[in-house]
Amino acid sequence: MNTYNIEVAGVKRNLPIIKIKEDLSIASFVILGDTELVCAAAEEIVKKLPELDILVTAEAKGIPLTFEISRLLKMKKYIVARKSVKPYMDSPIIDEVVSITTQKKQLLVLDEQDALSIKGKRVAIIDDVISTGESIKAIERLVESAGGIIAAKAAILAEGDAANRNDIIFLEKLPLFED
Repeated sequence: MNTYNIEVAGVKRNLPIIKIKEDLSIASFVILGDTELVCAAAEEIVKKLPELDILVTAEAKGIPLTFEISRLLKMKKYIVARKSVKPYMDSPIIDEVVSITTQKKQLLVLDEQDALSIKGKRVAIIDDVISTGESIKAIERLVESAGGIIAAKAAILAEGDAANRNDIIFLEKLPLFED
């Protein structure tokens, strides 16, 4: 198996390269369960963030990073945009996204109570990897629908063309592998 070596916040990882389309492969970067990498990356991201009131991420891979950033910033809570409407949600705000890794439509949903927590607040959207930017755009739409103010968009890695964006905070670049 081909691999790609990367160092993020002083932590080295050897990522497997996986094919996601006939002519496209990615280095698979998974932070779930990687305490060392999440903590090191969160510490570096915090140094780059502007003044904020609350963090928002999508379910599921951004959750550990968002938790650690919120802990370092001494925030009492963070918001997770869920992947489906849950029974406890009275008036959810819903958006759809197709990301490079899932390649199918997914819902992103904010509960009414979470939306109230965002209203009028300076929000940072947090993710593990920004590639096409579709997930970030969907969360932006949710935050704006809830009346939040986007103060920052941050990730550990910017993949492919995302590394050329000047509207995101990221620690390292990750290439796409075109076959």
